[in-house]
Amino acid sequence: MTRAQRWTLVAAVLASATVFLDATVVNVALPRIGRDLPHSVVGVLEGQTYVYAGYLLSLSSLLILAGALTDTYGRKRMFMLGLAGFGVSSALCGLAPSLETLVILRVVQGIAGAFLVPGSLALISAGFSGPLQGRAYGIWSGAAAGTTLLGPAVGGLLVDTISWRAAFLINIPITVTALFLGWRHVPESRSDEPPAGFDWVGAIVVGIAVGGLAFGTIYGQQRNWRDPVAFVILAVGFIATAGLPLYMARARNPLIPLSLFKSRAFTTINISTLLIYGGLLASGYNQALFVQGTLGYTAAAAGLMFVPSGVLLTVLSPRFGALAGRYGARPFLIAGPLLMAAACLVYARVPATSAAWQLRPDAPSSLIPPLSYLIDFLPPALIFGIGLSLMVAPLTAALMASVPVAHAGLASSINNAVSRIGPQLAGAVVFVAVTAVFYGSLGARVPGLDPSSPELRAQVPPLNRPAASAPANVAAQAREASADAFHAAMLIAAGLFIAGAAANAIGVSKKQD
Repeated sequence: MTRAQRWTLVAAVLASATVFLDATVVNVALPRIGRDLPHSVVGVLEGQTYVYAGYLLSLSSLLILAGALTDTYGRKRMFMLGLAGFGVSSALCGLAPSLETLVILRVVQGIAGAFLVPGSLALISAGFSGPLQGRAYGIWSGAAAGTTLLGPAVGGLLVDTISWRAAFLINIPITVTALFLGWRHVPESRSDEPPAGFDWVGAIVVGIAVGGLAFGTIYGQQRNWRDPVAFVILAVGFIATAGLPLYMARARNPLIPLSLFKSRAFTTINISTLLIYGGLLASGYNQALFVQGTLGYTAAAAGLMFVPSGVLLTVLSPRFGALAGRYGARPFLIAGPLLMAAACLVYARVPATSAAWQLRPDAPSSLIPPLSYLIDFLPPALIFGIGLSLMVAPLTAALMASVPVAHAGLASSINNAVSRIGPQLAGAVVFVAVTAVFYGSLGARVPGLDPSSPELRAQVPPLNRPAASAPANVAAQAREASADAFHAAMLIAAGLFIAGAAANAIGVSKKQD
């Protein structure tokens, strides 16, 4: 690995890590943000929702546009612009004087972040080749996924020891370092194809499609699917998505060339990404909710539960990425999701009687987890981490090998958009299933109970502690019903992982298309 390649990789990893970290680290800070910041236009809960959703919405909606601009106008140039914008917006988020201001700045932060993920992968695709490229993808993938998994633990530490503002300000030294390395060591590259006019109409259609699907599902889940506005937004997203291929087939210089999807590997990998990343959200989100809301884990303990998987991912991804570059990605893309499915099947056996891990900063002895954690959660976490390590880097390597380097940024952005839409759509399905199983189980356990009662649903939510006003006989059975609902979520996640492995077995050949 040359000096330029080494520093290019470091810059790419630092830039993408901040984007993935900010998608999760801020979630832990939301309660403190709601208490500390004044607000006048939006309510506290609504504002907290927009702080989270505004970032994801702008990031998801603009990923494909950013990838196309990166390939057309220079990968280094757009990467540096994204870095500068992300650093400045992070600093302003950390200094936000009100909740409304923070919401606006989070949207700006997402816009800048949209240029960093496809830009960083495009720089690696253009600057590396052969097994070295696979190893570079492995390092990038491990760092990206590792920061996502470790985000809650990092966020909890920053919020508890410093301030919620530190969750944003920590990005400043990282982006400054990446800017310096990019300016000093990263060579410029772009598509060899001469630009024939940028497809801004296509960019708008893509933005409506991705943004409608992403925001519709986020908004729907926040409103428990009781607000018809969510279904209107989703309908707009689906209509734009359905019309996108028709437009691209007729456009003179389409934003997304349909020729990309002639590659069987490219199409298959995006399908498996939709399924596998949907499974990731179904497993991770519901596990975090179950252990805190039902079993009584503290937030710090819940965050640490993801550390074993994150450590394995960070350590093993470069190795598996290099092996995939040498032997092909197909066996890894089958074995990885199957191991993740096996881990979910183990999680689906966790009993409602599993003891809580009450980790508290003022009690050093609480750092030692209870025996129930070591039996119920640690073994599947290790299995899951190995499976995730087997899958993440080879998936990235196979994706980038399936398209010409000229479209590296666009291909990366399409896959990243899919990886963000998949979890939101899966989350909506899992929410319906978890809710149905929970209230069905509760109704079966408590004679004469009406599970459809709005009053009951307000007092006893799935996977959470019942309200103090809930009837004693109902509250006593809620823990068992929540365990049933958690098991259902894990089974759905396992099914998504198995479907993803099957798609890779069918559509990814030993030799890339």
